Amino acid sequence: MKPLIVTKNLSRWYGNVLGLSDVNLEIGPGITGLLGPNGAGKSTLLKLITGQIRPSLGLVTIDGRPVRGRADLFYRLGYCPEQDAFFEGFTGREFLYWMLRLHHFSEKEAAEKAKEMLILVELEADADRPIRSYSRGMRQRLKLAQALAHDPEILILDEPLNGLDPLGKRKMIRLIRDFGREGRLVIVSSHILPEIEALTKQIILIHQGKVFAQGEIHEIRDLIERHPHVVSIKTVDSRRLAAFLIQKSYVVKAYFGENDEDLLVETRDRDKFFEFLLQLVAKGEISIEEITSPDDNLQAVFDYLIGKA
Repeated sequence: MKPLIVTKNLSRWYGNVLGLSDVNLEIGPGITGLLGPNGAGKSTLLKLITGQIRPSLGLVTIDGRPVRGRADLFYRLGYCPEQDAFFEGFTGREFLYWMLRLHHFSEKEAAEKAKEMLILVELEADADRPIRSYSRGMRQRLKLAQALAHDPEILILDEPLNGLDPLGKRKMIRLIRDFGREGRLVIVSSHILPEIEALTKQIILIHQGKVFAQGEIHEIRDLIERHPHVVSIKTVDSRRLAAFLIQKSYVVKAYFGENDEDLLVETRDRDKFFEFLLQLVAKGEISIEEITSPDDNLQAVFDYLIGKA
């Protein structure tokens, strides 16, 4: 399918600080996850795509046309910024109404569409409260509502799941996935790998202002699986468990953390490791209080891929 958004040698710096460097991307319809640690350049890229800032070098186009200064292209975009930008004295209903009026909806259309969006993001009960009284999660939902309200073809979401509780995240993920299934183009940024995994398989990895990987998320996971994976186990049977594990060929090493109840294990095969661990628990050989994975985060992915791990 023909890419809708294309960047060519796209760069942006702020004084002596590099925000983005020589980015070349082709993005088509569907959901694409933009992954990177905080400060990686995600927001800069999204602001360039939406025409909010001017490139220092290079070009970003939609349907082959430069974005910057093109009002006809802006109408096709829905943008949910990471930072709040509300008129705090407005109610949620008033905010959406006036955003729609700015998109040239009639008074009646704006009122009807605002009501529809408030129902969609489950804010109808709080529609007439001032935004200053909204919780973080409510603000996130209101930002998504304004991004969707004018029925855009392209949806750009900058860290839309920040500040949401688990239930709120599930609802937001469902809304975003529904939008992507309609064949529209959605870009979602996050620094948390599981959030993007819940939304899409197509990802762009960005680090220190540079894009160094683009493709399906399972390809990145495959790379990580070849790298020893660290699992942290809290158990009173740590020494007994370590004795069991070091006999296995897929366990690289086992060592203690801050105290004897914290056992850290490096394994080359997580599936076999967890299968064996469950067998030990089922047989009553050991008792486990908690299992966590220090490697199961985005920074670990980047550290491995850029050769730091």
